[in-house]
Amino acid sequence: MSFRSVALRLWPAAALLLTACSESSPNTEAAAQATAPAETMAATADALDSTRSAAPAAAPAARAAAPLPRRLAAPDTDTAYAQDVAAFLGGQRPSQHGTLSALAAQPAWQAFAHDQDKSWDKYRATHTARMTKWAGTELDSVHRSSSTIFYPFSGPDFLNVFTIFPTSQTYVLMGLEPVGSVPARTSLENPKLFPAVKASLWSVLNFSFFRTNDMAVDLKSVELDGALPLMMRFATRTGNQITAIRPVQLDATGQLQDAPTDTTRAAHPKSVPGVEMKLRGPDGQAKTVYYFSTDLSNHGLNTKPAPLTFVRSLGPLTTYVKSATYLMHKIYFSEVRALVLRRSRYILQDDSGIAMKYFQKGAWQFNYYGAYRRPINLFAKHYQPELTAAYTDSLHKPKSLPFGTGYNWRQTDSNLLLARRLIPLAQ
Repeated sequence: MSFRSVALRLWPAAALLLTACSESSPNTEAAAQATAPAETMAATADALDSTRSAAPAAAPAARAAAPLPRRLAAPDTDTAYAQDVAAFLGGQRPSQHGTLSALAAQPAWQAFAHDQDKSWDKYRATHTARMTKWAGTELDSVHRSSSTIFYPFSGPDFLNVFTIFPTSQTYVLMGLEPVGSVPARTSLENPKLFPAVKASLWSVLNFSFFRTNDMAVDLKSVELDGALPLMMRFATRTGNQITAIRPVQLDATGQLQDAPTDTTRAAHPKSVPGVEMKLRGPDGQAKTVYYFSTDLSNHGLNTKPAPLTFVRSLGPLTTYVKSATYLMHKIYFSEVRALVLRRSRYILQDDSGIAMKYFQKGAWQFNYYGAYRRPINLFAKHYQPELTAAYTDSLHKPKSLPFGTGYNWRQTDSNLLLARRLIPLAQ
């Protein structure tokens, strides 16, 4: 039996271990918020378990490594070096005269690059090419009005948001993963690097979402800390060129500023760490990608409200939500949910995003794509009868979705919803 067959057979059981979110009715959710205000994204992420039974494992010794302290990109990151690192990690040859050319000449990297080319060719055929064609048709008018994309609960997933919204100028990603840094050359010389990188991305290339906790262990074991190295890799694999990387932060008032260079001093308790990555797109267009490491639960935003203020300052948004563990279904993620509903002209999401009951009646027009199945067993209590009704409406049949996405990752089981705002934006 092939490895792929084994992985697919094991997936239903493995999916039950993906994550754990507290499940409750609206009444018990309200009581839970009052009695347990400390429930956060971090608590949810800590409950995520691995799907190692279906994924290739990194070296056992690497998994025992102690967690590394959070680091940011160096203030004066060399742009040519950063582009070379991104190419090197993506299995693409770095510049001939760069400092990584000798490492790229070694058999281990060449075998890794060959394997990555095969994986990415398969992903392009089953996902990227189909997503690009679909988005060019179904989101054409959305693209023209979507200079800024907000992607909450994203982790380092620049891959999917760029593929769906390739013409946007600014992407704002937020997740729990630490920001990370541009890897040093010594990290790239680690013989355990390539198995760890391959394992960390196995689920996103096969199922379209990250196994967050396992990814963190895989990458920390080889000193690839945080979201930035993966964002760099996705940038170069999608045809973008890195032109600058700058560590930033949001201050207590939500203002964007340079991150402090003195890392020996404790950060301000209300500041939010982030990174700014400047790109030149495949068409030559300049792009800016922000990633902020933050807790988007009500508790997290009450403690550090800067992300709310920053997103409000961006003007009209298009929001993208995918594989978000149904967090915005819950009462203790009501603040970020309200932000999205008030400030978005368009929302593109799978069923793990904002529950239908929270969309104001008469304020949105909905286009449905794909097929709505019940959520996987772990999220069964987030089943939405409203979506079943919409997807079985014989007078307004949903349109096809030619690729898989989200937790129901097979193409025949995946769904996307495009919500278009019909009333003026809330202030």
